Amino acid sequence: MSTPKKPGKTPPDKHVDEFSGVSTTGHEWDGIKELNNPLPRWWLWTFYACIAFALTYSVFYPAWPFGSKATPGLLGYSSRAEFAATMDAVQTGNQAMLTQIAQTPVSDILADPELARFATAAGASAFKVNCTQCHGTGAAGGPGYPNLNDDSWIWGGTIDEVYTTIAHGVRSLTDPDTRYNIMPNFGADGLLDTAAINQVAGYVASLSGVKGGQSTPEGATIFAENCVACHGEGGVGVVELGGPDLTDAIWLYDGSLEAIKAQIQKPRHGMMQAWSEKLDDVVIKELAVYVHGLGGGQ
Repeated sequence: MSTPKKPGKTPPDKHVDEFSGVSTTGHEWDGIKELNNPLPRWWLWTFYACIAFALTYSVFYPAWPFGSKATPGLLGYSSRAEFAATMDAVQTGNQAMLTQIAQTPVSDILADPELARFATAAGASAFKVNCTQCHGTGAAGGPGYPNLNDDSWIWGGTIDEVYTTIAHGVRSLTDPDTRYNIMPNFGADGLLDTAAINQVAGYVASLSGVKGGQSTPEGATIFAENCVACHGEGGVGVVELGGPDLTDAIWLYDGSLEAIKAQIQKPRHGMMQAWSEKLDDVVIKELAVYVHGLGGGQ
């Protein structure tokens, strides 16, 4: 048995392989001889051309990193500068529309189809950045966060009312013009006893067909004495006071009978910040146009 030759040594006994007819390089490992098959010339020239191109590219364009910077290249090209120039061009092109929105009352924007399309597109972008955290990417909301796709508006659904709600928020702690209402703690503060809460909860549930709801004279009387002022006759809501419509089967938190009882016992109150403290008036108008269009508006 022959001793295997170490890789890398080139013995002088090169010969032609009897099976392939190709000469060997003289390298042999464990009896396996390496054929002398050079790379195709076209492949080698392509490889050399790629090397030449890479070296040339690195001379003319930013390439080699050094600390916090890279070699600038002879052409002085910068992708960041190119992007900034592109954004400046876009801003310049949009400036006329933005100026027009700034000068136009929000209710009149809808009367201009081109302006309304621009405001809707811009509002959709602003919504993704500022509103999806609470209302969701599709504006469908969730428990405690209104669904903006339906046509139920607690504070009114006209474009001006939507604008006011966005600008001044709901129960904002810093905006004196914020939308504000508070539902009494009928149970926690002893305004109604348990029996009365059960009766009025059953009446409220019956207005929209909630399972377990029951309209009784006692429940209707308690509702008339305690709830009509904010929710209106028959529970259809009072938008001026932010009193929700109780007949449309749309619930901010939960529409079960037990949830209605809990809300009467000790209601939960959400809040939305006054966006006029963070966004300029043009963006708020764009948001109002976009949100108004989601649910069909009023």
